[in-house]
Amino acid sequence: MSDQKPTVVFVHGAFAESASWNGVIAALYAEGVTSVAVANPLRSLAGDAAYVRDVIASIDGPVVLVGHSYGGLVISEASAGNDQVVGLVYAAGFVPEPGDSAFSLSASEPGSTLGDALDAHPISTGGLELVIRRPLFRDQFAADVPVQVAGLMGATQRPVTEAALKDAVQATTPGWKDRPSWHVFGSEDRNIPAAVHRAGAERAGSRGTTEIAGASHAVSVSQPEAVAATILDAIRGVAEDRAAA
Repeated sequence: MSDQKPTVVFVHGAFAESASWNGVIAALYAEGVTSVAVANPLRSLAGDAAYVRDVIASIDGPVVLVGHSYGGLVISEASAGNDQVVGLVYAAGFVPEPGDSAFSLSASEPGSTLGDALDAHPISTGGLELVIRRPLFRDQFAADVPVQVAGLMGATQRPVTEAALKDAVQATTPGWKDRPSWHVFGSEDRNIPAAVHRAGAERAGSRGTTEIAGASHAVSVSQPEAVAATILDAIRGVAEDRAAA
């Protein structure tokens, strides 16, 4: 496994879906990198992380995990104690300590306007499901994405349960604590303030941090080349680590 090029596994966050990685996947494919975009269930943190672990187990060889937004919590849980995961990339993703949740981290610095943009609907299994109101979707989530593209994103957004966003990280050693991580995010993220991303990158001892001026929360859609470049840096970094070991 140590000599294999890693497969990149993408985990989207709330109000997105797996096609949000299309531009990044295309850029990586041009560099000979194989990738898989997970359809994150967005039902519960423990359940979502277990599903991602199942996807990882189906892959032959090492994996670099990439998480966006709430997906950052999921990859932190899914990589805990998982030797198949050799590196992590947080693309506008949360970097949690044990006990952190999406709600607690998003409120750890001022600036998020997400709460005012949400609608909540009861679901038959109990609790609430959250969506971003369509008239507000572009300004809130994807302000630097073309109007027609943002419209499609709003129409195809995957709702998340309120419970998932309140679920606390249970892993005593989230993956970023004992393997290298790289971080890319936008300065104009209205879901997760850039200050939260900066703090997360510092917490994780980031091997490479890219803050993109003017970029929104939808950084994988608006800035796919920059996200791909960060992932390629991660792939090179883990290869250098293996060669030096």
